[in-house]
Amino acid sequence: MTSWLLGTGIMLIHVLGMISAVMALMSSRTSQGAVAWIISLLTFPYAAVPAYWLFGRPRFYGYVTARGARDSVLRRVLVRYRHNVKPHVAISENTDIQAVEQLAMMPLTKGNSTELLIDGDATFDSLFAGINQAQDYLLIQFFIVRDDELGRQLLQHLIAAVKRGVRVYFLYDEIGSRKLNEGYLKELSESGVEVSPFRSSRGLKHRFQLNFRNHRKIAVVDGKQGWIGGFNVGNEYLGKSAKHGPWRDTHLKVQGPCVLGLQEAFWEDWHWATGAVITLNWHAESHPQQDQQVVIVPSGPADKQDTAGLLVQQLIHSANQRFWVTSPYFVPDQGVQDSLRLAAMRGVDVRVMIPERPDHLLVFLSAFSFLPDMLKAGVKIYRYRPGFLHQKVMLIDHSSATVGTVNLDNRSFRLNFEITAFIPSADFANDVATMLEADFAKCRRVSLDEVSQRPTWKKVVSRAAYLMAPVQ
Repeated sequence: MTSWLLGTGIMLIHVLGMISAVMALMSSRTSQGAVAWIISLLTFPYAAVPAYWLFGRPRFYGYVTARGARDSVLRRVLVRYRHNVKPHVAISENTDIQAVEQLAMMPLTKGNSTELLIDGDATFDSLFAGINQAQDYLLIQFFIVRDDELGRQLLQHLIAAVKRGVRVYFLYDEIGSRKLNEGYLKELSESGVEVSPFRSSRGLKHRFQLNFRNHRKIAVVDGKQGWIGGFNVGNEYLGKSAKHGPWRDTHLKVQGPCVLGLQEAFWEDWHWATGAVITLNWHAESHPQQDQQVVIVPSGPADKQDTAGLLVQQLIHSANQRFWVTSPYFVPDQGVQDSLRLAAMRGVDVRVMIPERPDHLLVFLSAFSFLPDMLKAGVKIYRYRPGFLHQKVMLIDHSSATVGTVNLDNRSFRLNFEITAFIPSADFANDVATMLEADFAKCRRVSLDEVSQRPTWKKVVSRAAYLMAPVQ
C-alpha cells in the first residue's frame, strides 16, 4: 500500500510538471524564460512545480478579471470620471508623449502643479501638512510601513483626521510590511480608519500569487492633492538607520487633474483588496498657479504588456542629448540594456546612478555580469557614496522627467504594481537636473578596469546571481 501511494505521488508530481510546462510554454513573456521553466519542470518537478506556482506565473489573473468586468461598477464610474477630465486633457503632437499616453492608458492633462520633494524631511512635512488639510477623505498606500517614530507620526495624523470626520483608507502590502505588528493595524482600525492589506493571494484561485507585490506609494487628499515617489514609512527613510546611513530619496507632490490618475490607481487596488467600491471626488480642477502637463503611468502584472519596462525603453529612445536615471536596483532586462547601450552609441549622455552600499546582495552582484558591456558602449555608471540611494528618477534631455516607484529590475518591470509621474516640462526637467547634478557630485564613476579585472571567482558568482534576476 505504501509503495502504491509513493508511486502514485511520484506520477502525480510528474503530471503536474508536464501541465505546468505547457502553461509556461503558453504564457511566459520571454522565450528564455519559457525554456528555463520547461526544462526545470520536466527534469526536476519536485522542486520546480512549487517554484513555478509561486514565482513563474506571468500575470496577476484575478486582478485582470476584476479590472476587465465591463459591466462592473468600477467601469461605469471610470467612464464618468474620464468624461470629467476631458476639458483638462492636453493634446500633444509629440509622438513620444503620445506613446507614453498609450502605455499609461491615461491622458496627458494640463493645469497641474508639481513640487519636487528632496529627501525625507521635505517629503513627510509636505505629506503631513496635506493630511491635516483633508476635509472629505484620505487615500494612503505604502509598500512598507513600520511601527517606529515616523510610523507613529503617520498613525497620529490619520487618527486626528478621522476625529475631524475625514474618511481614511489605508492600504499596505502584506509582504513589504510583514514586520508591521498587529497592534499598529488594530489601533488604526479601532480609530475608524479603513485598513486592508493588498491581498495578492486573495481567494483559493490566487493563493499562489505571493510573488506579485504592490510597490506603489500613493497619497491623495480629497482628490485635489497627491503624493508619489520612492518613500515608504520608516525611520530609515529619514536617515536614522545605522545600517543604511543617510537616505537619499525623491518624492513628488502634485495638484490638479493628474491627481485623479493617482486616485484611480488606488481605487482599483482597493477594490481588488476589499471588493468595495468607495465613493470619491472625480471632479478635476486646474491648479491656478501652474499649468504643467502630467501623465500618470500605473503599471503592473495585470497589464496586457510590460508597461514599466516599455516606458523606460521609450524614454531612452526619445532622448537626443541626455538620459539620466537613478535606481537602487540595477538589473534591467535585455531590452533596457540594449536601449541604454544604443543611446550611448548615438552620442546621448547616458548616466546611471546606483548605490555604493548594497541593500540586496544578489542584485548588487548581478550587475557586475553586464556592466562591462555597458561601459564599453559608453554608458556612464555612478555609485552614490554618502548613504543609501533609493530614488527612482529619470531625466530626458532638457524637456521631461519622471518620478515614481519603478526600479530598473525585472521585479518592477513584470512582478510589481508600480506607478510613475511623467512630466514633459522644461522647467521641471531643469529642477530635476539641478537635483541630480548635486547627487552626481557625491558619486564616484565606475571604470571598466574595476569590473573587468575582478577575480574569476567573483565573475562566476556574479553570473550565478544574474541567473536569479527574474525573481530578484
